[in-house]
Amino acid sequence: MSEARWSGGCLCGSCRYEFSGDPLHAGYCHCNMCKRATGGAFAILVQPPLAAFKWTKGKARSFSSSPIAIRAFCPDCGTPLFLQYDDDELIRVTVGSLDHPNQVVPRTHYGVESRLDWAEIGSDLPPEETRERF
Repeated sequence: MSEARWSGGCLCGSCRYEFSGDPLHAGYCHCNMCKRATGGAFAILVQPPLAAFKWTKGKARSFSSSPIAIRAFCPDCGTPLFLQYDDDELIRVTVGSLDHPNQVVPRTHYGVESRLDWAEIGSDLPPEETRERF
């Protein structure tokens, strides 16, 4: 059985990537740095092996977001794409940048000391569909 192939990219399409791996660990990150980097209440990240990750179009721009990690984003549209800790064999890719994010199921919470009190993933909230399609 072959490993699953994953692909994704930024909003404008100038950065595209792919990687292989199965099963993949995914989780919510509530740390303040992920909140700032994504502009959301938390990040959802999937962790493929760094060796399995490659750019298929363009390349993200990266910066040192802390003394122990870099973050990368599209230099054209700003989409957050990944987080990589120094000397780590994994890369943490933003689930929202995947072509098929519905195939990822978060299984852990990280950075819970910074979790917002109201950051519940509740199915009891009223739904509303978007008018835009991607």
